[in-house]
Amino acid sequence: MRIVIAPQALKGSLSAAQTGQAIAAGARTVYPDANIDIIPIADGGEGTAVALAEATGGSLVPYVVTGPLGEPVEAYYARLGDGRTAVIEMAASSGLPLVPNSRRDPRITTTYGVGELIRAALDDGCRNFIIGLGGSATNDGGAGMAQALGASLLDAQSQPLPYGGAALSSLAHIDVEKLDSRLRECMFDIACDVTNPLCGREGASAVYGPQKGATPAMVQELDDALAHYAHIIHRDLGLQVSKTPGAGAAGGLGAGLLAFLNARIRPGAQIVLEAVKLERMLATADLVITAEGKLDQQTAYGKSVAAVAEMAKRYQLPVLAVAGGLGEKYYTAYNLGIDGIITLPDEAMSLEHAMKNAERLTREASERALRIFRLGQTSKGRG
Repeated sequence: MRIVIAPQALKGSLSAAQTGQAIAAGARTVYPDANIDIIPIADGGEGTAVALAEATGGSLVPYVVTGPLGEPVEAYYARLGDGRTAVIEMAASSGLPLVPNSRRDPRITTTYGVGELIRAALDDGCRNFIIGLGGSATNDGGAGMAQALGASLLDAQSQPLPYGGAALSSLAHIDVEKLDSRLRECMFDIACDVTNPLCGREGASAVYGPQKGATPAMVQELDDALAHYAHIIHRDLGLQVSKTPGAGAAGGLGAGLLAFLNARIRPGAQIVLEAVKLERMLATADLVITAEGKLDQQTAYGKSVAAVAEMAKRYQLPVLAVAGGLGEKYYTAYNLGIDGIITLPDEAMSLEHAMKNAERLTREASERALRIFRLGQTSKGRG
């Protein structure tokens, strides 16, 4: 029996790797001689850097950068086991939790720290990049990121623009002559599962600005500034980014990555599964087990467990899902290729208790599921 375990983290309880170890412990109780591969996964959002570092034998690299308010913050990137791939979660340097509620103002927050992390990874020898978008405190269209990498964003007096999305209204010229030359050797994949354009009713400012502290007046100011920014990008760089699906992600950082780094926007789960080479493992597997904190109707939208199930079905493999809990219309997961679902609680308990005992509950739930699976296999053999 060869079992591939490809779990997401159980947020607040276990990392993806810890979840995999707990599932494996339960599996070995039932199949002590099984060959088990643990492949931690994520969907491109929070936890992606840790999961990919764990899956590939890489490491997290701490680095102090300029935070969203222009003050130093402790951030990190993941250097994967191949030594050439870096995973950067933009929220690590420019995320909303880094800004106190009383200071939230997306007119002034910056993605400069994202650029500093890219530069640090370049110094570390990385040339392939996975950039996870989401959870941003910013609305600057990636302007700060570009400035950190050497691009000049100048006003009418040829002075550099200050930090923040509001300053983009004063942008008169973009000069990329001093953009870090090493970027030409690199490939950038943007892990993004939203399709918002840069501007307009569905754009970065209108949809995400309010949660970052923007009033209706600020939303209009920021949207106008991003529209002007897109115009200057088109004029000076020859690139049209304003209507590209995903350009509005992370306060328009998607647009900045497209414009300055020639990046590709792709589904986060797809990028992650390619990075961990999951399909190669599935080719010789007998069973696949995945896991997620909560299975519900949103599981189909960009979640890694859905991508795992879809890939497993290419090889006609049975798929079990371990879940911390079930949400509305969880049963739609069966349409994704998941054959069986087992939840962690084995009795009535509080969420606090479940999270505190997540390792034991995951191990025991996995054992219960595999005993039933083995019974099915035995019955099938007799039939």
